Amino acid sequence: MDDDHCRTKERPKSSDITESSTESIGSTSGASPVCDGVLSPPQRGFTRKESVLMRPEEKLKYFDSQAQAQADNQQFDACIQSLVRCVALTKLVYGEGHLKLAQAHARLAKAYLQFKGWASQALQHSTLARELLPFCSPVSSSRDERIQVLTCLLSIHLTQGGVALLTDNLEEAQSSYVTAEEIHEELHQQGGINQEERIRTELDISTCLSRVYQRQGRSEEALGQCEKSLHLLEGKPEETCSVYKDMAAIEQNQGHLDKAIEHLSKARDK
Repeated sequence: MDDDHCRTKERPKSSDITESSTESIGSTSGASPVCDGVLSPPQRGFTRKESVLMRPEEKLKYFDSQAQAQADNQQFDACIQSLVRCVALTKLVYGEGHLKLAQAHARLAKAYLQFKGWASQALQHSTLARELLPFCSPVSSSRDERIQVLTCLLSIHLTQGGVALLTDNLEEAQSSYVTAEEIHEELHQQGGINQEERIRTELDISTCLSRVYQRQGRSEEALGQCEKSLHLLEGKPEETCSVYKDMAAIEQNQGHLDKAIEHLSKARDK
């Protein structure tokens, strides 16, 4: 699932995010409930008898691949159900305090925010993931594990930044995205992220920081983040339209109508 914390697939207004809307997927009183169906076959993917005979490790692998396929096919509700099962199975297979459990919670948190715009559930699971990390990242950990921990932390802070932006907690949003930026740089220095993913994540952070600064009335800083986005999109003019529209909105709010029109003209030309 690609990172897209500023724009969700179904982004309701903050007032539309309610606990009752989660149904059996999540709860604000604790982690997403492990109901009777969590360890049983989804969507008749395999028979109940086959499910009983499968080891938890096999079920985890199955639901993990199902979640990715469902996300790719935009079956977002089914994807979240599979990820809930992954959390339960990961806990069963690896136990508490394992990096894989933190990763499972972080992945579910991102899905809640990206696919449904459910802030409370996303915050709940990203917090659980963050709380688990100190128990699964010893100082003596290997380079590979360090990279996995940093990747998980990056996902957590991007999700929490998205939650804060969605709920208009601008100070928290700024803090989360700035921290994500620092983690991303460390991850890059350690060779833990490829070039395509690096650019995509930098673009995500710069876009979201621009919107945070815009809402805070920090127009110059917001425009600076837009310029950074344009630099990252160099050679991809077809993807710069939304950036120029953001710049036009910032200039218009400052009363700079000529500059706003100039940016809108550039957006139309793309």
